[in-house]
Amino acid sequence: MALLNNLPNFLLYFAVAIALFGAFIFLYLHLTPYPELKLIRQGNLSATFALLGSMLGFALPLASAIAHSVSLLDMLVWGLVALAVQALVYLLVSRLLPELRDGIHEDQTAHGLFLGGCAFCVGLINAACMVY
Repeated sequence: MALLNNLPNFLLYFAVAIALFGAFIFLYLHLTPYPELKLIRQGNLSATFALLGSMLGFALPLASAIAHSVSLLDMLVWGLVALAVQALVYLLVSRLLPELRDGIHEDQTAHGLFLGGCAFCVGLINAACMVY
């Protein structure tokens, strides 16, 4: 019976987390200069690795924020921090590798793996920092 008492909190946190995840994907798809979903539909692995790594890099700190937050507002704020960090990862990697846009568009797997790997690694570090 105690589990049912927690169901409303679960649903609320889950709904907010899914909304944050959707907002992250929306922002990321508009931040990058190439059409990830179109490229993925065409079988472009580079775009797939880049987007998946970024999604994981956001989901990890979001999960940490959910697990360690003291309130819904606390989770929301740290989720927005995670979103901003992932946006910065993309911006920094795209500066470090000016050819990233063309590399992903041309399905050069190394570019997608590098971007996705950077996003995942920074997300992992970000998640660990959210244990307060």
